[in-house]
Order: sequence, then structure tokens, then C-alpha cells
Amino acid sequence: MGLYANDGDYRQSLPPQRELSDERQQMFDVLRKVDGLQRLDETDFDASLLSINNTTVASVPGAQYAGLTITGGPDGVSTLAATHTYPALLDGVQAEFNEGPCLSAAWFQHTIHIDDLAADARWPHYRAAALARTPVRSILSFRLFGDGHVAGALNLYADNPGAFDDDSIELGLIFAAHTSVAWNSLRREQQFRSALASRDLIGQAKGMLMERFDIDAVAAFDLLRKLSQESNTRLVDIAERLLTSKAAERHRR
Repeated sequence: MGLYANDGDYRQSLPPQRELSDERQQMFDVLRKVDGLQRLDETDFDASLLSINNTTVASVPGAQYAGLTITGGPDGVSTLAATHTYPALLDGVQAEFNEGPCLSAAWFQHTIHIDDLAADARWPHYRAAALARTPVRSILSFRLFGDGHVAGALNLYADNPGAFDDDSIELGLIFAAHTSVAWNSLRREQQFRSALASRDLIGQAKGMLMERFDIDAVAAFDLLRKLSQESNTRLVDIAERLLTSKAAERHRR
């Protein structure tokens, strides 16, 4: 016979489980979501990051809205995973005047805290437009990443002045770190899938050239590479154009 007569006796012998505080439970939820992104190979940036931002808003004292500012990419200044219309509107103001706390946090500083936007003189054009277009008065911005070409920041907003305290900043830094991990995971997966898609396009274009000119795979690839170099165009774009022209040719027939 075992040490315990039944499962109930075993359960009663275990020490009572400690319940997590709301704060720790919310942090655990974010960690679980980040882990889930890595396991599921999720590539829907906005939906995945929005889920994390909603948890961040619910967890950081004083926060009402959140959004990610991405700058330096093909779209200039863009907004991801906004929990309200204000983050995107304020990023539009920053793009308009090329100044603001989120841009400064993304490129130059790790953390920016605005206690009362009406009394902050660091970005005068941004301040005037933001005050005129939104009720936002408190802002926290945390740098997420910067690779020399593209930079990002997590931004938290509130309507009341003085909404954020030291606890808000401390928790915000923690959630920014988790968000950065999630971003990097999603980005890697997206780049991997993009590379696979490019390889498939190039393979199809090689097959088309091999069939049309009766050449082998090496010669077909050399021809693609020559076209790419002569036109100063990416190899995958050359491949896509060839496939598109072939499809159009078939359609005309």
C-alpha cells in the first residue's frame, strides 16, 4: 500500500497554493502570451501585440491607452497595436512635426515621462497640436528596440495630469521588456516566412527559364542574377516580374 490511501489524502498533504496578486497575475499573463507566440509561430503582428498592450493598460497604474510607435521604416512613423484612437492620432502629430516624446524615446532615450503635457516645453509643436486634438495630459514612453534603421517605443497615455508614478514607470519598464521579446519573436517568424516565399518565387522563375531556354538550374540562376544586377533590382522582384509576365501571356492566349 502506498503512502496515501487515496488521492484526496495526497491533495490534503500538499501545502496551500499561494494566490498571485493581480499585478503578478497580469505579468504572468503577458509572459504566457509571449511564450504562446513563440510556440504557435504567430505572424499577425497587430492582433498579437494588441493583446499584450491591453494587458499592459490594465496592469500599469494610471494607464488608459497604449500603442507602439514604429519609426524609420517605409511608412515613416506608424502605429501598431493601439488600444484607442489617441495613440495613432498622436503618432500622426509626431510625423507631422517630426518631434515628440515617442520618437525621442525610440531613437535617443530609454524612458520619457511627461507629468503634464500642458506644462512640458520639450516639444512645442507636438504639445500644441496634442493639446488641441486630444485630452491626453500624461505620457510614458519606453524604448523597445533600435537597429540603426528602424526604432520602436511602447507608449502609455492618460487624460489626467500626474497619472503616472514610480510604480507606473517600474511596471512599464517590465512590460516594455516583454513587448520587446514578443516583437522580436514575431519579426523573426515573419522574416523566415518571407525568405521561404522568396525562395519559392525564385525557384519557379528558374524553372520557367530552364523550360524556355533549355538550360540547367545553374545557368537559369545566373541569368536571374545578371538581370538583377543590370537593372539594380532585387532578385526576388525580378523573379516575380517574370512569373507575372508569363501569367499575363497565358491569359492573352
